[in-house]
Amino acid sequence: MPHETALETFCAFFNKLDNTCTEKLYEVYTDDVVFSDPLHRIEGRAALEDYFTAMYENVTECRFSYHQKVCQGDTAFVTWTMHFAHPSLASGKVIVVAGCSHLTFADDGRVAHHRDYFDAGAMLYEHVPVLGRLVRLLKRRVN
Repeated sequence: MPHETALETFCAFFNKLDNTCTEKLYEVYTDDVVFSDPLHRIEGRAALEDYFTAMYENVTECRFSYHQKVCQGDTAFVTWTMHFAHPSLASGKVIVVAGCSHLTFADDGRVAHHRDYFDAGAMLYEHVPVLGRLVRLLKRRVN
């Protein structure tokens, strides 16, 4: 599979994320995938399946807008904006977070390495009641 097509498949998969998404992980990720973001490092598709199952258990909305996509050889980068809602964050309101994914594809077009870059504070910490106030206060003081 050409890697540009694999990148489109990856983006389409992430726009269908919900609590049943783990049923299709084998189509997108290799068995030995390494996934990392500012909060986690996960090795293996089985562990990634457990992570997605737990993460999306209570998410009420999750969608991505994709902006720039660059694919060269077996490596791709895609910038995105994620819109998600979780009842324990921001009183269940939609949270918007910008980020970027760095992907490395295996020969069969599935993702072997996936690293996400985003502001963990904007995604999570700022939306937890007590911690959020502290993070926002620190940001104001730094600015």
